[in-house]
Amino acid sequence: MSEYHIPVMFDQCLKALNIQPDGTYVDATFGGGGHSKGILQYLNKGHLYAFDQDLDAAQQAASIQYSSFHFIDSNFRFLKQFLRAEGVKQVDGLLADLGVSSHQFDQADRGFSIRFDAALDMRMNQQQPLSALQVLNEYTESELHKLLGMYGEITNAKTLAHALIRQRSNKKLQTIADLREAAIPLAPKGKENKYLAQVFQAIRIEVNQELEALKDLLTQAAEVIKPGGRLVIMSYHSLEDRLVKNFIAQGKFFGEAEKDVYGNVSKPFDAVFRKAVEASEEEVAVNPRARSAKLRVAERI
Repeated sequence: MSEYHIPVMFDQCLKALNIQPDGTYVDATFGGGGHSKGILQYLNKGHLYAFDQDLDAAQQAASIQYSSFHFIDSNFRFLKQFLRAEGVKQVDGLLADLGVSSHQFDQADRGFSIRFDAALDMRMNQQQPLSALQVLNEYTESELHKLLGMYGEITNAKTLAHALIRQRSNKKLQTIADLREAAIPLAPKGKENKYLAQVFQAIRIEVNQELEALKDLLTQAAEVIKPGGRLVIMSYHSLEDRLVKNFIAQGKFFGEAEKDVYGNVSKPFDAVFRKAVEASEEEVAVNPRARSAKLRVAERI
C-alpha cells in the first residue's frame, strides 16, 4: 500500500472484486496506487486499467512496472470511451474509491482543506478552467444558494450565498481565508469546522462535477462489466452513497424503479450485501477518514 494515501477498507475492497488471475479490471480512482498494486498482486494473465485525472497520480503510476498495468490519464466519466480505445469491450470488475485523497487534502496549495490558507482552487484536474475562484466570484447568488444547499446540505444556504455576494462586492474572494471570513459568522457555535467542511464539499463537488461524473461512471459500468462481474464503490458522503445505492437497487438514480410485465425490477446489478460495508473501529482509530466510508458491492446480472 502507498504512503501517498492509505486506502480505506483495503482488504474488503480487493475481496469484494472477486479477482480472477486472468481477468480484466478497472481501478477508476488510481490516486496513490494502493488499490491498483493490490489488484496486480492477484493477476497472472489478467490486465488492470487505472484511471485518474490528477497529475500527481500520473507520476505515481509511472513507478508501476507491470506489463499487465495500463494507466489512463482521464476522468473516470470517460470510462467506456478510453476502454474502447484500448480494444476492451468488457471487464470482470471495477473499483472506485470516491472523493479526495489524503494526499490532495494535505497539499495546501490545492485548496481542498480548511486547515490551510491558499488560493481558491479545489480542482482535481488542474488543467481544467473552472476552479473555486470562478465559482465563488462569478456565480450568481441564486446559483450559489442552489449548490450550497444541494451539495453541502447547508441549512442557511441562502443567507451564506448572500454573504458571499456581499463580501465579493467589496473585495474579490481569492483565498481560503477570504472564504472563511465570510462563512464563519454564519456557522453554528461550536460547529464551525463541520460547517466549513460542508461549504468546501459543496464548492468542490461543483468545481469537479463529481455527482455528474459518478452517474456517468455507474451508467457506463453497467455496459462494460460482464455478467457475473463485480462493481465495488466506496463513498464518503450521503450524496454519493445515495446515487450508488439507488442505482444498484433500482437501476436508476431517482424516482420509482422501472418494472417488467411480471413486476420484476429492471436493473443491471444485484447487491452482494444488503447494507453498505463500514470500516471497523480498529481501522477508524488508525485512519480517521474511514469513519464516513461506505462500501457497496454489486454483481452484474
